[in-house]
Order: sequence, then C-alpha cells, then structure tokens
Amino acid sequence: MKSSAKKIELASVDDLFSTEEGRQDAKLEKIQEIPLSELHPFKNHPFKVKDDEAMMETADSIKQYGVLVPAIARPDPEGGYELVAGHRRHRASELAEKETMPVIVRDLDDDAATIIMVDSNLQRESLLPSERAFAYKMKLDAIKRQGKRTDLTSAQIVPKLQARDIVAHDAGVNRMEVTRYVRLTYLVPDLLDRVDNKTMAFNAAVEVSYLTEPEQLMLCDAIEREECTPNLSQAKRLKQYSQDGKLDENVMDAIMTEEKPIEDKLVLKGDVLAKYFPRTYTPSQKQKIIVKLLEDWHKRQLRQQER
Repeated sequence: MKSSAKKIELASVDDLFSTEEGRQDAKLEKIQEIPLSELHPFKNHPFKVKDDEAMMETADSIKQYGVLVPAIARPDPEGGYELVAGHRRHRASELAEKETMPVIVRDLDDDAATIIMVDSNLQRESLLPSERAFAYKMKLDAIKRQGKRTDLTSAQIVPKLQARDIVAHDAGVNRMEVTRYVRLTYLVPDLLDRVDNKTMAFNAAVEVSYLTEPEQLMLCDAIEREECTPNLSQAKRLKQYSQDGKLDENVMDAIMTEEKPIEDKLVLKGDVLAKYFPRTYTPSQKQKIIVKLLEDWHKRQLRQQER
C-alpha cells in the first residue's frame, strides 16, 4: 500500500515579498479617470437623460468642482466601458467640456449590473412613470433570474421574499404599486407617452394596459378623434369588453363619446413639494404624510366648529 505524500503548497515570490497591507489594498476598488469617449450607456437604459435645467445646474457644478461621486462601469467586451451608474454625470461632464470623469470599474454580470443601475436611479426625485415602470420590470426580471437574495429583512418577519416583494422593499413602496407600474410596460408607446405627459391618468392607463396591442392602437385613434382620454370608469369597461372578446371600434367609440362628469382635481407639482421632503422619499411616502396632515387639520377644524 502506497503512502500518500502530503501536498505542500509553496508561496509565490509575490506572496513572500508582499505585505498584508499591500494584499488588502490590491482587493480595494480603485477610482480611475476614464475618458468620456470610452464610456458607453447601459443597454436598454430606461432613464431619460435630458439637457434640462437640472442637467445644466449639474454641468455648472461639475465645471466648478468636478464630479464628486464616481460613476460605476464594467468592462465592455467590444471595447471601452459600459456605464452602470452615472449616465447623468457623464452627460453633465460632456456639457462641462471635461475629457474624463472618475469611475469605479467592476466586473459585473448582466443581472447584478441591472440591479445597481436601477437602484442608483430610483432615488431621483422626478422620475417619469415610464422610467419607474421599466426600472421596476428590469430589476424584477434580474432578481427572478438570480433566484436568490431572500435575506433583506428578518426571517421571523418575512420568511421568504418573492422577487416583487424585494423590488417593493428596496424602493420603499408596497407590492401592489410595483405591480401597477410594471403594467405600464405593456402599453404601446403613444399611450405611455400620454401617461408621462399627464394627459392620461395613471389608474386608467393601468386598466388600458390589459387591452391587446391592436385594441390599444385602435384606442389611440379614438383618442385622436375625440380629443380626450378614457377616465378610470371608461378604462375599466374597455378592459372588460376586451376580456370578453367583444371590444370593437363601435363599442370603443360608444364608450369614448360618453359625457364625462366634471372632476375637481388638484395637482401638486414635484418642485413645490421638494423643499418639504427628503430627496429619498417616494411619492407613496409623501402621499401618506400629506394625507395624515390633512386628517389632523380636518380634526382641528371640526373641534373649532364645536366651540
């Protein structure tokens, strides 16, 4: 019987002459100055990068102080780097006539990169419904493919989190809100644009998203003819007729030409509310606080009337 020789691993020359501090330092992420021309946008990036007033302010800040928060990118197999986080900073750097910007380069797979890309943008104050919708969907799909991460909260509270629960938890909203936003990704571009520019109500758009693509295109024509979009009641009936297989042009025209009740609507713009809330607050969190304040105010009014 042969005696087995114990394997002896010899340290490399580098290991022998390097310090522990040096080895740990090698593991740290490095911030690199990378030419803007070598940074490419993330594939199917759902967030719009506009040269608006906020962008010009960012460009002025970068011109004066530089980019204070490094972008995150990953190596692009076709050359250069793919931006994961920092698309607005990249554009602002271009407007500020910079040649490079600070970047942290990470080796990330598609799903990990998608999750970072979404999370880095969801905290922005003024997201369009379409941006939030596709961001939720992209992260949802990525987490489903990963098939992991069920430890975001205490196991005693939530023993098993589904992908939709994780997306909702990270965004600070409830599961139903994620579901409703994801429904918007089923809208044809013309209807989705109407949601973004507020000519079509969000709740009505969610109901309309259940129509088939040909039915949605037919609705686009009806909207052009009647110069109005369906309210929630009309949208629900359109959805029901569609599911029953009875939605045709005549039915749609009959619903769309109904006289609508006059709505008493108040719209509070994001820039009006911005100074009262932290930037990290979601629309849902703001709404809860506003409703609570209104309830308290209403109670005080009732007490004064009773005096």
